[in-house]
Amino acid sequence: MAITLVSSLPTHISPEEHKTLSASTPASFADIPPVLRHKEENVSVTLDPPVDGFSAEDGAHGTLYVIESVLVFISATGKGFQVDYPSITLHAISRAEAGPSIYCQLDDAPAAEAAVQEEEDDVANMRELVIVPKDSSALEPIFESLSICASLHPDPNDADAMDDDDDAFVDAGEFETFDGDADQELSEVGKVRSDFLNGNRYNPY
Repeated sequence: MAITLVSSLPTHISPEEHKTLSASTPASFADIPPVLRHKEENVSVTLDPPVDGFSAEDGAHGTLYVIESVLVFISATGKGFQVDYPSITLHAISRAEAGPSIYCQLDDAPAAEAAVQEEEDDVANMRELVIVPKDSSALEPIFESLSICASLHPDPNDADAMDDDDDAFVDAGEFETFDGDADQELSEVGKVRSDFLNGNRYNPY
């Protein structure tokens, strides 16, 4: 599963601690704990479909931790969950009518089923995660931190596909420059489940 229930944070360090450890020339940089890229308090989350053992009440209020190893949410109830970055197949900022949020799609298929799912294009194992910070100005820092951490965990299957596809590289001129307004910010890919976001089924604030 993409989501693992937890009750405490994994080992991590602050950016300042990372600078200190790196400057001290450790015996192995691999032994340095992952860095906390962003911490956001007063956050609510929704999961669709829900996860057994984590209720809507648990998701109503808590703290989000964007750590280089995993994405973690710890609820004010004491319950929490973590998400492996390779499982996040899409993340985007949404400014839909339901309110500004970070929208994520998670590949919830067990590893053993990954190859089968690719062939069948089965969406049954897709789970949606919506992150709503009380302070909407936190959307950009959360998104940027997510992007950085995701880049540290590339999908090995993507690399294989690039090797096998002679047309994998395209001319940059084929891409159009985005010059729309905030309402158009979420890409067509990010709108894949905009019906979910626009439903406004959950408004914790």
